Order: sequence, then structure tokens, then C-alpha cells
Amino acid sequence: MPAILGTYKRQAPLFVRGDGVYMIDETGKRYLDFVAGIAVTSLGHNDAGVNNALQESIASGLIHTSNLYRTAPGEALAQWLVDHSFASSVFFSNSGAEANEGAFKFARRWARSTPHVAKHEIIAVRGSFHGRLPGTLAATDRPAYRLPFRPLMGGVSIVERDLDELRTVLDTQTVAAVIVEPIQGEGGVRVVDPEFLRGLRALTAERDVLLILDEIQCGLGRTGSFFAYEQLGIEPDMLTIAKPLANGLPIGAILVNEKVARTMQPGDHGTTFGGGPLLAHVAHHVVQRLSDPALLQHVREVGAWFGEQLQGIADRTGSVRAIRGKGLMWGMDVHEPAAAIIGRAFDRGLLMVSAGEHTLRFLPPLVISQAELASGLEILEAAMKG
Repeated sequence: MPAILGTYKRQAPLFVRGDGVYMIDETGKRYLDFVAGIAVTSLGHNDAGVNNALQESIASGLIHTSNLYRTAPGEALAQWLVDHSFASSVFFSNSGAEANEGAFKFARRWARSTPHVAKHEIIAVRGSFHGRLPGTLAATDRPAYRLPFRPLMGGVSIVERDLDELRTVLDTQTVAAVIVEPIQGEGGVRVVDPEFLRGLRALTAERDVLLILDEIQCGLGRTGSFFAYEQLGIEPDMLTIAKPLANGLPIGAILVNEKVARTMQPGDHGTTFGGGPLLAHVAHHVVQRLSDPALLQHVREVGAWFGEQLQGIADRTGSVRAIRGKGLMWGMDVHEPAAAIIGRAFDRGLLMVSAGEHTLRFLPPLVISQAELASGLEILEAAMKG
């Protein structure tokens, strides 16, 4: 039995190095990375800037202090995020699931400040994935993930992505918050209708319900803007981010507006490691890179080209049902099990991941070139043909 608990089906080769948009196994074989650690290593592997930021932090001799004390890196990162978003305050966590779990707590804490004493429910929408912790699993629309762990946390419901149904469900007296991903990653890379999201923002404001946007996978440059919500013309009450925030180091964040922030009191929530000086210093470097207008323009341009090429593959192979995506976040529904294609691509040196039994998901590093994308697409098409 392996020493690491068997909660993942890992590929057989042992990976030992990374180089830009490639991962390299112990035999020296190079694999073009269309996964990026599941939308994490957006600046690629072994990035010089990230490595330098790590060395700078290590040289300070201050890796951890706990949140009992102030540190310059944590405060600088929080201020940068506030300055570049709707938020007035930030809470740092260790992961995306923790960020969403914390957002649920913040929503219920805020609800206690309203006149409605029964206000506590969290609403998620069909196709959602928000994590695997007790609260976030209850908000995740994946029956296979949920079934072994019932009963799930109470006060959390999943409803259709339909404004009429939400008008019925969003009771001002009982509902504290709605959480939604602008693009549902694990749910099949489904781009949620912008008009639905704008309508949801209006409805939640009208009903005195918080809107939480989960941009853990689709945020921080992945769709061609730093935050996905920027393309919608709306602002949430809370925003959760994580995956690429430190290009592979474990850090997440909950961004909150003043309405939520002023209800939180010392002792209401906590974390030992969240936003520590090493992680925050690296993340501060990463967010400045990921918000660079030139990089975002690159994501928009090569992302549009990538989508066109996927459509070309669909036309030539006749084995694709649908293609969805934006920027460098795409999904392709295929007729045969996605795992079979992923396996054949892996043998040819291309790393991919699924988003459901019949959906291929593409999440390459944002720094990938068009030529590197073309190389991966050539492998993909060959793998789809058998």
C-alpha cells in the first residue's frame, strides 16, 4: 500500500523537474503541460521571477509568525488586492476550499447583523464546485463526491441556474448568500450566462442577500481580465481566489466589501498559516505579473485562437459534441470517455485533465506561446484519433 493515502489516481511516472510549460519525469521525458497544476502554475514552472521572490523571502529569515503579529508582506499583498478590486478588506487562507468555507461563515456572521434572526442559508447553483470540506461539499453539485459523506452540512442548497427559480428561493428572511462561479470549471467548463449573473446581482441586492463569486479557478487572469467579474459590469459582496495566487504555493483569499467587513470581529475566524510572510511575498510578485495588461492581452488573443483551433479539431474528427470556454480556460465534450483520450495524450507527452466523464479541460500556463499551444493541439488531435 502506498505511503500517500490513495485519494488520487496518480499517473505512473515520477516527475522531478519543471521548465516553463513543460514537466519532466525521472527518465528525462518532457510533457507539455495543459493542466498547470489545475489552473495553478499560471506563470509556468521554474519561473525566474517567482524563484527570486522566494529567495528574497527566505533571505529575510522570517518564514512564519502566525497571525498574532503584523508582517509587511501580508499587509502589502492585502493592500494591493484592495487597491485593485471592489474589496475593502482581505482574509488569507491556505486553499480555495478554505476560502469558500470562510466566506460561508462570513455570510452567516453578516446575517446576524441584520434584523432577520433566521437568516443563514447558503444557495449554490446547478453545476457548481466549491470544494470538499463540509460546507463547500454541500454546495458542490457532484453526487459522486457527496454521497459517501452524507449527511452534509445543513442550511446549504443547490438550485437551477434560473432567475425565476431563484426569485422563488431567495427569501429575505432566511437566505444569507448565493455563491456562483462565473465559469464552472469542475462542472464542465460552463461559461455562466453574463445576463444571468447581472440579473442575479440585481436580485441579491434587492433581497438583501450577499453575492459570493468563486473565482478560484477562473480568476487571476485566466479569462483575459485579472478578475472574471470585471467583464460582467458587476461587483460581488465577497470574492474567493486561490489556485494561481502564488504560482504553486498554498494560499487563498476572501475579498470582502465594507458591508461584510464591518460585521467581523476579532475571534470570529482564524488561521495559523494563512497569509504568512513567505507566501504573501511571492503572491505579491505573482499578482503584479498576472495583472500585467500585456499578459492579459496575450491571454485574450491566444485564447481566442485556441478556441478556433479546438473547433477545427472538432470539425475534422467528428468526435466532439461541444466546445466552451474563454481566455485560456476551455472544455471540450467528446463522445468517448475523456480518460481514454487523456491517457493516449499522456503517452505522447501532453498533460490534460477532465471536467466530467466526457469533458476534456484545458488550463495551460498563461505564459504559453501560440507555437506551444499548436504543438499540444497536434498531440491532442492524434490522441483523439486513437
